[in-house]
Amino acid sequence: MDVTRRAALAGLVGGGLALAAVPAAAARTAAALTLEQQVGQLLAAGVPFGDIATAGALVTDHHVGTVFWAGRSDAGVRGLAADNAAVQRRCTTAATGGVLAFTALDQEGGQVQSLRGPGVSDIPSALEQGRSATAVVEQRAATWSRQLRQAGFTMNLAPVTDVVPYALRRTNVPIGRYDRELGYTGEAVAAATAAWVRGSRASRVEPVLKHFPGLGRVTADTDTTYGVHDDGTPRTSGTLTPWRAPLAAGAGAVMVSSAIYDLIDPTVQAFRSPVVVGGFLRRDLGFRGVVMTDDVGRAAAVRYVPVPDRAVQHVEAGGDLVLTVVPDQVPVMADALMSLARRSSTFQRYVRASAARVLALKAREGLA
Repeated sequence: MDVTRRAALAGLVGGGLALAAVPAAAARTAAALTLEQQVGQLLAAGVPFGDIATAGALVTDHHVGTVFWAGRSDAGVRGLAADNAAVQRRCTTAATGGVLAFTALDQEGGQVQSLRGPGVSDIPSALEQGRSATAVVEQRAATWSRQLRQAGFTMNLAPVTDVVPYALRRTNVPIGRYDRELGYTGEAVAAATAAWVRGSRASRVEPVLKHFPGLGRVTADTDTTYGVHDDGTPRTSGTLTPWRAPLAAGAGAVMVSSAIYDLIDPTVQAFRSPVVVGGFLRRDLGFRGVVMTDDVGRAAAVRYVPVPDRAVQHVEAGGDLVLTVVPDQVPVMADALMSLARRSSTFQRYVRASAARVLALKAREGLA
């Protein structure tokens, strides 16, 4: 570990940020799991829609606690309900301690709508959604989330909470070019996102705010480009404007981006930065929920980061849930997390605390 990273971790751990307080019941549940099962709660495995065999094997053999359906499906509510039920049946006492899985997808709307078909609405782009009154945004999010819950989904990697300045709406490749933003100002995004969160949670689907601290000022996509930098987002209270209201509305999960933020921590991607995760998100914003990565399996942004480090360093930084859409990476990440936890009692406490935060969020939906 380099000196800068070691110093940052020392400062954050000294403040207890990596061991952020969790509800006592969740802490007890986490402590009752084996180390392998605790680690499994920190892994979100992306598998193609319909690949029940792979999803089931990951839960059974590697104790995976979150299954993310990747790609696109026209199966509708009934088709996915059967698939998600099959995943939950794999969550046995031996596999996950009886804790059910987060079953997740990307269902933002517009060009990012993973599930279509019978019983599923066509969802407009986020930009169009955000033009409606907040009461309408909330009602629509509740309807769309109710459909997802009927299909067996318990988590949605949405809504996008990034602010794209109007002047950058077409040069901002990952968000603005596809109208994925809910507005062009922090205040507009905050109001629409908070409404979205209330609607989603009312229908018992956990929303995930993304991509902290924001991809609205970058010109390249971390999925397809290595070395994406943001040189215009500072670590100031104004940067947090779009995030405060949705967190106050009950959002329990935040996805951290894979870009590098030159004015916050220019040394490493945000998801594995103790300054961004432990300092900016947990300490400055006071967030005590689940912090997850964007895809760190196939994304070009992590091309030169060893697979084990993608998981270990996220947890070291104060994060919890690691998403990879490359199923073969799951055992590699699990082994790395378990190996370090067995060597380091401090890291073992990190794993247990992260698992407890995941379990606390699951308990809200009756999964734990």
